[in-house]
Amino acid sequence: MSEAAMTPPGRSAGAASRRLFGDDGWVIPAFLVVWCGLVVVPLLVLFAFSFFETKTFVTIYRPSLNTWYSLFESGRFEVTLRTLRIALTVTGIEFLIGFPFALWLAKGGAGKTTKAMVLALLTIPFFLDMSSRTIIWRAILGENGLVNTALTSLHLIDEPLRWMLFTEWAVHFGMIVTYFPTMVLPIYMAINIIDDALIEASGDLGASPAQTLFNIILPLSLPGIMAGIVFTLGPALAAWVEPSMLGGGFVNLLSNSVESAYTALRYPVVAALSTFVIALLAALLLVLILLGRRFGDLSSAFRVLRG
Repeated sequence: MSEAAMTPPGRSAGAASRRLFGDDGWVIPAFLVVWCGLVVVPLLVLFAFSFFETKTFVTIYRPSLNTWYSLFESGRFEVTLRTLRIALTVTGIEFLIGFPFALWLAKGGAGKTTKAMVLALLTIPFFLDMSSRTIIWRAILGENGLVNTALTSLHLIDEPLRWMLFTEWAVHFGMIVTYFPTMVLPIYMAINIIDDALIEASGDLGASPAQTLFNIILPLSLPGIMAGIVFTLGPALAAWVEPSMLGGGFVNLLSNSVESAYTALRYPVVAALSTFVIALLAALLLVLILLGRRFGDLSSAFRVLRG
């Protein structure tokens, strides 16, 4: 028998890992150092810069809390609540629409051709400029746009619907269309790798489709759900194309405040607003992690009780 055949699988895997990363294990520490230098350090500099202030277009490099005080005294707290409300609403709607769609695409019996076509359609938007994808809706939802023209021609309405553009509804609609792929694709990938034998065994043991969904599919697809929420909620908090083009300046979000502060050369305000958005996202991610763990514990307890 050859030496390779006598080598335990774990030992051969360890040997392959040593060949890949080296005996001294320098690859991962080097990656962490580079990652900290490119990601963590700029965030720390951004956070430190938020404690300066701007006077007469000149940055005063003296630590103070004046910039942070101005965020809440200038009405931006209301803008923050609006941004958070819209981002959470969009993320929730995306999940309610995207999870059933991803479940159908992964386990709904769709053929290989259908899957390939749908996945291609979901990935095409990533190769297009977001402004180009968004501005077209102004020609569709406007007073003289395609929707109003069709409804008027069919005598379904007497006058154009003005609420479809330059309103919060339009911003919600534009963001839902934009971030649909970022919600669906991670969930689809997580559901697709679930072994069909587990789903079939659940049915063979007498579980209903709802029990299979909540006790098998949801827990196993939780990483994809978390990824979809993160990939949707983060951009939604920092969205500026949809509020600018579909909101028409009537729906101000934090991104609009960042842009106006940057235009006015108030860089500490830009840093404070960006830090605030990152802190909001981190807090929401912490809540999601706690909810995910809680859901996993409840699902495990339910299965034990059922057993």
